[in-house]
Amino acid sequence: MAENSLLEKLEGLKHKFDEISTLITDPSVIGDQKRYVKLNKEYRDLEKILEAEKEYRTMLGNIAEAKSILDTETDPEMREMAKTELEELQPRLPQMEEDIKILLVPADPEDGKNAIVEIRGGTGGDEAAIFAGDLYRMYQKYCETKGWKTSVTSFSEGTNGGYKEVVFEVNGENVYGTMKYESGVHRVQRVPQTETQGRVHTSAATVAVLPEADEFDIELKESDVRVDTFCSSGAGGQSVNTTYSAIRLVHVPTGITVQCQDEKSQHKNKAKAMTELRSRIYAIEHQKYLDDIAGRRKTMVSTGDRSAKIRTYNYPQGRITDHRINFTIYNLSAFMDGDIQQVIDNLIIAENSERLKESEL
Repeated sequence: MAENSLLEKLEGLKHKFDEISTLITDPSVIGDQKRYVKLNKEYRDLEKILEAEKEYRTMLGNIAEAKSILDTETDPEMREMAKTELEELQPRLPQMEEDIKILLVPADPEDGKNAIVEIRGGTGGDEAAIFAGDLYRMYQKYCETKGWKTSVTSFSEGTNGGYKEVVFEVNGENVYGTMKYESGVHRVQRVPQTETQGRVHTSAATVAVLPEADEFDIELKESDVRVDTFCSSGAGGQSVNTTYSAIRLVHVPTGITVQCQDEKSQHKNKAKAMTELRSRIYAIEHQKYLDDIAGRRKTMVSTGDRSAKIRTYNYPQGRITDHRINFTIYNLSAFMDGDIQQVIDNLIIAENSERLKESEL
């Protein structure tokens, strides 16, 4: 894209930004929560773009000034300063233009949302449940480094450790936009704790990441939801909850069932379960959006096919391979301790490249 056409596109956004700035102070807009939240998000997105535009214009101005000095100035010291500035600024310009182009491509509207993450042990029996537990720990550690808050909604423990299934909420900044790349089948190759012959086995766990739906994203009729209460399960002894505080919700029209047993309060469990139920119903619509994108470009985000193998964790070789981008690293121990950002960054870069191709910016 030519420099001037990029500036023209950015100039056009200023009018939109001013218009939205006025709208979000309008009492009638503030009264319409759904519209207000949508406009607020648009305002923040445009603010980022226009901040980048300001920096871009400043850089272009400094480059033009340095070139002018080299063309007209005879003072050696001034010329040397201008030359140094040009050498510093010009290599940074293409990357800045690329960053602005990515900002201009519409992102997934759900990226800024919190997320609900579900991990299920797949093929491999006890070892699959143990691996599901390892993945849960990995994500817990990763979320800690990001400053995100996690909260378990429900779980079913494996016979020899780990989880047959664990569901947890993640709250923070741009959670879904980061965690969505984790959806799919994660495969592990290692000698299981239960293996006596020292043979390497292959097991798997599935991860599903859903954008957390806000109350106004989807309207749930009370008459459509059946509420069951039951005793929480636990590890035995004093940790077993003997009161009926656990909640199971069934959405009658779709058959979607969720449960929450993490809190001691039935009221808190119900609130958490309602959030998850809304998110699962909302995810059905969001899936159509993902499928539509997948039809137009090679998206790095799973299209909901639980059989899609996205990553292999090979313990004998200390290797992690992400099959979507053929990216391999050999730091398995650190990776399982939550150091997964490098892989996510590479997936984001690949996804952005596809988004730019599609938009033809």
